[in-house]
Amino acid sequence: MNANTKAQDAQAKEVANGALAGKTALIFGGTSGIGLDAALQAKRAGSEVIVVGRSADTAQHVAAQHGFAGWRAADVTDAHALHQAVSDIPKVDHLVLLAGTFVAGTVREADVAHLRNAFEERIWAAVHVIRALGDRLSADGSITFISGSLADRPNAYGTAVLAAASAAMEALARGLALELAPVRVNTLSPGPIDTPILRKALGDARDAVVANMEKTLPLHRLGSASEAGAGVVFLMTNGFMNGATLNVDGGARLV
Repeated sequence: MNANTKAQDAQAKEVANGALAGKTALIFGGTSGIGLDAALQAKRAGSEVIVVGRSADTAQHVAAQHGFAGWRAADVTDAHALHQAVSDIPKVDHLVLLAGTFVAGTVREADVAHLRNAFEERIWAAVHVIRALGDRLSADGSITFISGSLADRPNAYGTAVLAAASAAMEALARGLALELAPVRVNTLSPGPIDTPILRKALGDARDAVVANMEKTLPLHRLGSASEAGAGVVFLMTNGFMNGATLNVDGGARLV
């Protein structure tokens, strides 16, 4: 067995036996959906998890319910609130930014301030959090963003700006992988995942829309939050993933 194989085997064993032991993971959007599943899986891998949500009551309840190390509340479009939320955290090994709403509206008709939120909740929130943490973000740690299959396959249903913001997150990650090196920066790109944000976005039409999606998707089903959450933990723990986009979409971007 050569040195490379030994190193790979050691890394695989580390992942299986608590790759995140003693590491602090700060997860924005960690109170529901993909973020919550990622937080639970990171905790099982040994991480001290701090979840951040918009509602203080929800964040506190989720942290207590699941035994997370801590919680914070912040509106990700508020730079001051973001700085305050992370001001007392001494060190972050893995920063995960999954917060963001489903910003939909046609360019000709929607309120521009509403459309702007697609970038405020993603690009500028990431910039503010990274600046706020400064050198408290471990040099051997990671940052994980979220984009979405719209970045590859936009549609005609008022998602052009959201698609642009999703693609921008992937570009930002690639640039920051160089600018912040050796901190690793990657993006999770989930497809149709059965989460509260999807249910809220579809509203009363959910069942009919999902049934139609299941007919056309290659796997004939939606993904689960746990499957997408596993992708987040993979990006946190694989030390050679950098500047990459991990598609967890069941092949949705192909059809």
